Amino acid sequence: MTFGKTTALAAGFVGAMALGVWIGPYVTHRGEVSMNDRPAVVEQTPIALDAPEPATVVRPAVRPRPRPAPKETVFADKAPAIASATPALHQRIKPLLRKGADMNIAGDGFHSGEDFAAAAHASKNLDVPFMLLKHRMLDEKKSLADAIQESKPDVNARVEANRARAEARLDLASLN
Repeated sequence: MTFGKTTALAAGFVGAMALGVWIGPYVTHRGEVSMNDRPAVVEQTPIALDAPEPATVVRPAVRPRPRPAPKETVFADKAPAIASATPALHQRIKPLLRKGADMNIAGDGFHSGEDFAAAAHASKNLDVPFMLLKHRMLDEKKSLADAIQESKPDVNARVEANRARAEARLDLASLN
């Protein structure tokens, strides 16, 4: 590299740094005053000649915005308690598992119908073998999210586990 090119490159870097320092506060809003830091606006009413003191009215500079109402949740906090061996649950979950799956073997060992249905939904959603998730949840004593994380490390396991649990709750709610 020649001396001229090196000088031009160095001048470009120095210019870029100077530009960044100059516009930095505008980009990051460091110079902006927040809504709570603004002073109150003081208004004075005109004084009548026979009035003893001027009346002073103090009001805030900015009105606080009303907070929106919290969104209603679509799913219930707790699904109805249904055993994993319930025939109606087996009929509901059977399409999620591979063809020819024995539902008694698939549901065996789960503490609740919700766990069984959530594992089945996660298996279907992520294309992970159901028996692998079941093994990790029951034999290795892992949560559904941890079992998903081990099976598919490239997905957000917490989100997928919550999605599977929500679908399971809907299945259980439809059985009642």
